[in-house]
Amino acid sequence: MLEKQIEELREKLNRSIEEGEDFDIIYKISTELDKLIVKYYRQKEAK
Repeated sequence: MLEKQIEELREKLNRSIEEGEDFDIIYKISTELDKLIVKYYRQKEAK
């Protein structure tokens, strides 16, 4: 589940960068992606 969310958010981030979105939007997506990645690795470590 987290892997799918990470992939979707990564694609959204890449599109935003390619389309020249506002920096604030790109930053928000990037921080959301970072949080999901941290959550993913924490879950993986717990196993």
